[in-house]
Amino acid sequence: MSFKKALTGFFGINRSMLGLLGMVVLVGMGEKVAERFLPVYLIALGGGSISIGLLNGLDNLLSALYSYPGGWLSDRLGTKRALLVFNFIAMAGFVIVILVPSWPAVIGASFLFLSWTAISLPASMDLVSKALPKNKRTMGVSVHSLVRRIPMGAGPIVGGLFIAEWGTELGVRLAFCAALGMAIVAAGMQQVMIAPDRKKAEEHGEKAAACAASCFSPPLLNLLVADILVRFCEQIPYAFVVVWAVREIASPVTEFEFGVLTSIEMATALLIYVPVAYFADRGKKKPFVAVTFAFFTLFPMALLSCQSFWPLAAAFVLRGLKEFGEPTRKALIMDLAPEGRKAETFGKYYLIRDTVVSLAAFGGAFLWEIGPAVNLATASACGAAGTLWFIARGASPANPPSYSPSSSDPPSSSPPPSPPPSSPP
Repeated sequence: MSFKKALTGFFGINRSMLGLLGMVVLVGMGEKVAERFLPVYLIALGGGSISIGLLNGLDNLLSALYSYPGGWLSDRLGTKRALLVFNFIAMAGFVIVILVPSWPAVIGASFLFLSWTAISLPASMDLVSKALPKNKRTMGVSVHSLVRRIPMGAGPIVGGLFIAEWGTELGVRLAFCAALGMAIVAAGMQQVMIAPDRKKAEEHGEKAAACAASCFSPPLLNLLVADILVRFCEQIPYAFVVVWAVREIASPVTEFEFGVLTSIEMATALLIYVPVAYFADRGKKKPFVAVTFAFFTLFPMALLSCQSFWPLAAAFVLRGLKEFGEPTRKALIMDLAPEGRKAETFGKYYLIRDTVVSLAAFGGAFLWEIGPAVNLATASACGAAGTLWFIARGASPANPPSYSPSSSDPPSSSPPPSPPPSSPP
């Protein structure tokens, strides 16, 4: 086997995956080039702080609400066509911002482009499950997560150059022109490279009524309950972590040092994605998800004990380790979702989880008013409850023992058949 085949086989890369990753980079770059500077653009257009708050609120709300319709459309149109539709929706939003320099128009257009990631994520995860067998899905999700971070880092730099060269108003509109161009290229790439769905959309539509009752098996429901509790652990102190670090502790850090702490967290997450995915694909996923939930649980209490920069640096390494099994958790959702309804189930899962967890931000503020220690201890208690629930009641199917990848095409456009329920040795 050549080095190229060995490398692509290790990372679960084939033609369809390359089409997906190219789309993630191009459309993601378009989003981050322009979106990060929308607050200053709104001010330049006379929108004021109210318009910025409205934009931020919409970002969080739409991220929760768009997951389910994204999955629903993917199961009915097919993954390839659904991703094309999502690209066109984002492009329509870009065009409005380019042509109408008015802050109400920007807010209206945000309904189209702001949550492209949320609406396309179920279809993307469905594509990974179709393009790769079970014993490569965690690696596929991990590579997707890694590649998503390229536009997160590079996009704002490019957008800042546009504004430095042409000013805020023209610079942001030109950045949206660049975003539109990259989305067009991404649409062409995904149509050429992503394999078509074998099952017809009508076959998916026939199962729509049954899915409402059958999409969530007991193992998936148990994962959802545990995930909600653990996300409460994350979100209760989320907005106050910076306040704790730069205001509350005995030796507060500077804002720049807090940025360094965030970089430490990101670097830790990036370093563990691939090795964890490699081992998770070779056995049951449950232990990796359980360890991830434990890292979520430990961070608030570790933060409570930190009073200077270096202990905080260690705590942020711990915070980065919460990504230990995040791609594994997404792959587990796809494993537990019913065949033919994976994208819709993934979207419904995120809709329920994120809608419920949005309450944690409000509760966290009240707890912080009582005292930072109360906030952080309550967060850890929620995390511990979720972790113990998953250890006691969570489950995950075992992966097939081996996979011989093709150099270009996916092994199948649909998931491989499940092994028989039982077989003698």
